[in-house]
Amino acid sequence: MIYRLLAMNIDGTILNEDGKINKQTKEAIEYVASKGVYVMLVTSRSFPSAKRVAKALKLESFLVTHQGAYIANEMDKPLLVKRIPEDIAYDVVRFLEDFECDIRLLHEKYALANKKESDQDLVIKGFWQRATSLSYSTKYVESLSEELAGNPSEPPKMEVSFFNEQDMQDAKKAIESMYFEVDCLVSGPQKLEIVPNGASKLKGVLYVCDRLGIHREEVVMIGSGLDDLPLVQWAGLGAAMGNAHKEVKRSADWITRDTSENGVAYMIKEHFRKQQPIDFLKKMNVIKK
Repeated sequence: MIYRLLAMNIDGTILNEDGKINKQTKEAIEYVASKGVYVMLVTSRSFPSAKRVAKALKLESFLVTHQGAYIANEMDKPLLVKRIPEDIAYDVVRFLEDFECDIRLLHEKYALANKKESDQDLVIKGFWQRATSLSYSTKYVESLSEELAGNPSEPPKMEVSFFNEQDMQDAKKAIESMYFEVDCLVSGPQKLEIVPNGASKLKGVLYVCDRLGIHREEVVMIGSGLDDLPLVQWAGLGAAMGNAHKEVKRSADWITRDTSENGVAYMIKEHFRKQQPIDFLKKMNVIKK
């Protein structure tokens, strides 16, 4: 099989536990891109945060960000944008404020967050800080609903970190029953991501593939989180990191090493080493131009 597109998650896949990119990972991605394979990042992160990672990897491709709700190469020239309507964002925030949770609205140009403090959720807080630091400003407010009443926002995504699992399950069930305009995705322990109805990483990749004329069997996806599962299952070759969630591993076609063992580089070496450059294959009429 000839693969023409390589899609990868960022956290738990490209970045190691310290939030850094290994030299071997950079070199492997440059190698596969030099063969004409379209390399694309697919992430729940905001566009500015993903763009920083793309620049570090020397990628100029479209970025599927905000869980597929914001697809772009340049901030002001998005290929696709889906937003949570102002009134729905306000209503959902008011509802969530009755729970013990951290709430963050991720616009493509800024973030809004409440000032809830949790001594049980430092890991997720640390993830948020890594995902948004040096990217764009985050405004912390005492009351998100009051902030939105005066300054409405249509974010592509909302992130909610609950202090206990049952609250997350209850909130998810209630929101899905009250608002057809949004979907709720469980992306980690006690972590809920709220996106516009129909937005997902998979649909974002499908949208880009349709524009590029790339078919499912020509796509490789490397993922690690639960939100990568549909894409790993759909791709022509779905690969799971060694540190991936067990459900992702169970559904993957191939399991590579974990981030500390350069899993992305190892996967690329094993599956792209013998593939000829795309331009050469087109000249030989092996694939359509």
